Amino acid sequence: MGRSFESVRMGVNALAERWRVEGGRLDPEDRGYALIAAEMAKRHASACFCAFDDPLEAALFSALVELLKAMDGRDVDLRL
Repeated sequence: MGRSFESVRMGVNALAERWRVEGGRLDPEDRGYALIAAEMAKRHASACFCAFDDPLEAALFSALVELLKAMDGRDVDLRL
C-alpha cells in the first residue's frame, strides 16, 4: 500500500524545485542567489526529515544552517 501523504523530504524537494523555477524568473543579478537558496534548502532534507513535520520549516532551517556556516568562515560551496 502506498503513502497517502507527502514526506517532509519530498516536501522540501518540491519546495526547492518551486524556488528554483521561480528564481529563474528573477532579474539576472538575483537569479543565481535564488538557485543557491533552493540548493541550500535541500542539503539537510534527510536530517530534517526526523526533526520537522513542516517542509517549509525544514527547508528554511537547512538554508539557515548553510548561511551560518558560510558566515563563520566554514568551507561552504555557495556556487552552482
